Amino acid sequence: EVQLVESWGGLVQAGGSLRLSCAASGFTFDAYAIGWFRQAPGKEREGVSCISNSGATTYYADSVKGRFTISRDNAKNTVYLQMNSLKPEDTADYYCAADPYIRAIVAGAVEVWGQGTQVTVSS
Repeated sequence: EVQLVESWGGLVQAGGSLRLSCAASGFTFDAYAIGWFRQAPGKEREGVSCISNSGATTYYADSVKGRFTISRDNAKNTVYLQMNSLKPEDTADYYCAADPYIRAIVAGAVEVWGQGTQVTVSS
């Protein structure tokens, strides 16, 4: 079974931090680029960050640059999103996605999607 499972979302005060995890199974993890997306109620889905299969290349949306860091541990088949200095506008459901090509992640056209984890940032 090909699967991505997001975890460790939650409720945090503005200015606080969370670290999301995306655990993969059922495919060759180190052959895939991984991305994080988010969607708030009534809003368009937004690409947040992505990372190449080796971890050598990363991208960030302008809205999160300097605050969020994406990383991966291929030995654990896991990608992380460290989120610092959180703002209320970061509140959303966060999803991870996988594709062999990072350009597909950037385009939002990917092979595998997770089910999401909720992040709520309060004032």
